[in-house]
Amino acid sequence: MTTEPYSKPAEREAGAGQELDRERRMGSQTGTATVARDIRVVDLTDFEARRADITAELWQAATETGFFQLSGHGLEPAGIDAAFAAAGAYFDLPAGIKSRHALRKGLNAGWEYRSQVRPSTGTPDEKESYQLTRPHMEGLWPDESELPGFRETLLDFERRCHTLAHQVLSCFAERLGFARDFFARQHDPASPLHQSTLRLLHYYAVPEQARGQADGGWRAGAHTDFDCLTLLFQRDGQDGLQVCPGKEADSRAWTPVPARGDLITCNIGDMLMRWSGDLLPSNFHRVATPGPQDDQGPRYSIAYFAQADRDAVIAAPDGRHAPITAEEYLRQRIAANFAG
Repeated sequence: MTTEPYSKPAEREAGAGQELDRERRMGSQTGTATVARDIRVVDLTDFEARRADITAELWQAATETGFFQLSGHGLEPAGIDAAFAAAGAYFDLPAGIKSRHALRKGLNAGWEYRSQVRPSTGTPDEKESYQLTRPHMEGLWPDESELPGFRETLLDFERRCHTLAHQVLSCFAERLGFARDFFARQHDPASPLHQSTLRLLHYYAVPEQARGQADGGWRAGAHTDFDCLTLLFQRDGQDGLQVCPGKEADSRAWTPVPARGDLITCNIGDMLMRWSGDLLPSNFHRVATPGPQDDQGPRYSIAYFAQADRDAVIAAPDGRHAPITAEEYLRQRIAANFAG
């Protein structure tokens, strides 16, 4: 899927304004229509030997819906389970302890509680989260006595996510005519300018008074991601993720993406959409509140956001988007989501 090119330079926007306008236009309506779409599963088994075929499959999946799922990804179930166990233990801590790790908004690190307000909804998401962004974690880790092994477990898991994300991004880089390691060079985990984030997410159980409603709203309002590529880990049966491709946003027809613990759900983010000259779409998604027949309990997920380093310059090859540093781009998007 592609978008029509801008017809004159004055139409080329600077900053994150276009993406924010798209989200605001979604409005606060939750939308009830659902439509079946193919969320492709791409098998990464024997990656190097099958690189050409895998690249073709990833490109087709990404350009059709902007969402796809990975099998054969090489992340061991035990490691994923350990990360979820660490997340659950963290969210079980008293609020007084978690508040010591309060979110550093401009740095996207730390703990937040019902503070993310999507431009599409104007109301807080029904969740709490903890962000791990490597250069900014001083003073944001729980004490070892409070959560033994928490820091080590998450740093190891974050490293593995980084490796996998750039395996996928190397395919997109080559397809776009860049060097294979183009995106890896823009995401250096050893750099003090690194911005990629591992995010632990805890969506709250549905309140008793809201249960049984046919359309209970959302746990996370409609949005696109800020990054290049998102890896999302879910637990079996904890559904709620829904996607709506951009060209169909006005219809607000959503496709549920079933939660499967053996698959990693991926989506293209706004940074990569810009870098690709809009060839790779960053599409709307949300986390809906469970319906009357669904599990009303809490929902946990873990997301890895591959976000370019602060000094990276995001510039579309055809010039349709004004160049912007990843630092400024991310600052604008975070400011709009955590205003006040």
